[in-house]
Amino acid sequence: MNFVSTRHAAPVATLSQALAAGLAPDGGLYVPQALPAPRQLAARADLAASTADLLAPFFADDALAGSLAAICAEAYAFPAPLRPLKTPGDHVLELFHGPTAAFKDFGARFLAACLRHLPRADARPLTILVATSGDTGAAVAAAFHRQPGVRVVVLYPDGRVSPRQAHQLGCFGDNITALRVAGAFDDCQAMVKQALNDAALQAQVPLSSANSISLGRWLPQMGYYADAALRHHAATGRPLNLVVPTGNLGNALAAILARQLGIPLGRIVLATNANHVLPDFFDGGEYRPAPSVATLANAMDVGAPSNFERLRWLYGNDDVALRQAFVARSVDDAGIRETIARRWREHGEVFCPHTATAVHVLEQLRARGETGDWAVAATAHPAKFESVVEPLTGQSVPVPESLAALLERPASAEPLAAAYAALRERLLAGLPA
Repeated sequence: MNFVSTRHAAPVATLSQALAAGLAPDGGLYVPQALPAPRQLAARADLAASTADLLAPFFADDALAGSLAAICAEAYAFPAPLRPLKTPGDHVLELFHGPTAAFKDFGARFLAACLRHLPRADARPLTILVATSGDTGAAVAAAFHRQPGVRVVVLYPDGRVSPRQAHQLGCFGDNITALRVAGAFDDCQAMVKQALNDAALQAQVPLSSANSISLGRWLPQMGYYADAALRHHAATGRPLNLVVPTGNLGNALAAILARQLGIPLGRIVLATNANHVLPDFFDGGEYRPAPSVATLANAMDVGAPSNFERLRWLYGNDDVALRQAFVARSVDDAGIRETIARRWREHGEVFCPHTATAVHVLEQLRARGETGDWAVAATAHPAKFESVVEPLTGQSVPVPESLAALLERPASAEPLAAAYAALRERLLAGLPA
C-alpha cells in the first residue's frame, strides 16, 4: 500500500518512507492512497494478534510486512480490558496499563518498534520531535529510551501539564531531552511542524515525528478498539458504541477508521473539554482553530487539532457529511469535577479528568434516551492527576508500579521560548546521543 499527503502536493510514499518522514514534505499528513476494503475479522487470542490482522493490508508489499507480528507483539505487551461500569450497558475501555499509564504507550511503542526494523542509510542519529499536552511525550520517551541511533526531543507547555506528567517528561535522560516551552501546546505543535518542514535544518539534523500526525502512532491505535469491539460482538451479537475524549483527534480518528474497515463499532461520539473548536464545527459553525485554554483535562488542551485534516480526507472533504456522522460535546471544568466526585460517591468509580469528560458526555447521551452498549475510552490512569482527583474523592489513588518507578527518578527540563528560532538553535547546538 502507498500513502499520500492530505494536501496533495507531495510524492507518493511507501509505508516505510511515510513512517520515517513523520510529516509529508508539503506539510500535510500521510493517509492511505486507497482504503482497504472492509473485512469481517474474528476476535483473536490477544490484542497483538487482533491488531496484526487489522493492519496487515497497510503493511502489504512493504519492507516491514514480515515484521508486523513481531512489532505488534512488542507494542501490545499489556492489556486493554473492557470493563463494565455500574450503569447497565456502560463500559470503560482501560487504555492505561502501559509503562507510562496512558493510551499513548501503545502507539509510541509501535512506532519505536517499526523504526528499529527499518534500515537507515544515514549513519547520523535520527531526532524524533514530539509536542505533548501531557501524555504523548512520556510515552514516546519511554518507547525510545536508550534506543541506539535515535534521540528524542519533547516539547511541552510549561505549567500546563500535571506535576506527575511533568516529572515523567523529564525523568529519562540519556537520549531524551525535555524542553518546557513558555507557551501553549499549540505553540509546541507549530514549532515541531515547522522544524519537520525546514529542509535546511533536516540536511544537518535528520528529523521525524512521534505525534499522532505520524502514521506509526495513528494506525496502531485502531488495534484496541478493534479488539474490544470484536470480543464484545462475539459475546453479545451487538456493536459497541464509543465516547472518546479527544484533543488532537488522533485517538478518535483511529476508532473512526477501524469502523470504516469493518470493525463492529456503532456510534462514535467525541468528548472535549472547554476547548470547543470541534463541538463548534459539528454544531454547524466554521472550522476555526483558536488559542487553547488551560483546563483540568490538560491533555486535550488543543485549539488546532492536527488530525482534522485526516478526518476531512476520510469523508471526502464533505463537511455536511461529517456533521451528519458525528456529535462532539464540550465539558467545562465544573462538569469534570462534578462527574469525578459523584461517580466516586455513588459508584466507587475513579476516573482521570479526561475519562471523566467522556463519562459526563455518555451520561448526557443516556439522559436523552440513547440506547445500546457503550464504552468510554479511559485514556490515562487517575494517579497521574492526583492533585485533581484526590481532593474530589477524599481518597488517595494507588499509583501503578510502572508509574511509581518513574516518579522515583530525578527529573529536569530545559526552558525554551515559544519561538521556532529558539527550537532551531537548540537542535543545531547538539543533543545527547
